[in-house]
Amino acid sequence: MVNEYIRYRVPQERAGGFEAAYERAAEVLRMAPQCVDYELSRCLDDPACYVLRIRWTSTDEHLRGFRGGSLFAKFFAEIKPYVADIEEMRHYTNTAVAGPGAAAAPAAPTLHEWAGGTDAFVQLCDAFYRLVRADELLAPMFVRMDPEHPRYVALWLAEVFGGPTSYTEERGGYRHMLGKHLGRAINEAQRRRWVNLMLDAADEVGLPDDPEFRAAFASYLEWGTRLALQNSRPDADPTHDAPVPRWGWGIAPPYQG
Repeated sequence: MVNEYIRYRVPQERAGGFEAAYERAAEVLRMAPQCVDYELSRCLDDPACYVLRIRWTSTDEHLRGFRGGSLFAKFFAEIKPYVADIEEMRHYTNTAVAGPGAAAAPAAPTLHEWAGGTDAFVQLCDAFYRLVRADELLAPMFVRMDPEHPRYVALWLAEVFGGPTSYTEERGGYRHMLGKHLGRAINEAQRRRWVNLMLDAADEVGLPDDPEFRAAFASYLEWGTRLALQNSRPDADPTHDAPVPRWGWGIAPPYQG
């Protein structure tokens, strides 16, 4: 993920209109699959200064996905009168210098952390694909499977559940995963067997079995496999430039397949 910071200097007489314009523009950000969150702050020491922070899934998905998509025109129409007031507009990445202060509440672990990290998903996928190879319904689908395929799926799941963005960096993110399903004509029986075997593998390798984790884990399997089924149909016309979904505790991302 990457932070975009836009610093404005807006005269006092235009401040009310500026904030109202961004309230309208924020409606577009809430619909954008590339936008993680946003925040507009006003300086207490110099009220003419504003800082807008938008967290994007990546620089490329901001510049090509959002700015190159259908939502940008509506967003820009709202903030266009204030473009001349911009003093800085740049992307920033986080450094290792970060942490909570004494007043901060402890952060909830990600699903990735709760599961045991990327190694836990590697073990999960090794067990899962061993079950797949012995399954009469799914084995024919994976007969020419790349030996590295279980590791790639583990990296995908690790990223989805809040871990490092290794799948995006190594494999190209959502676009690459989508390409693995296009034209495959997956049927409902195969989808359900995939989910069931993944749940069996989770039991086998000892993924956490508390209801909260398993509910979030199972909800992603249902969501992801149903999306894959839709995208595998011969007449599918899916979005190619969507971000990798990021799954949380009971939270499904707003998404258009």
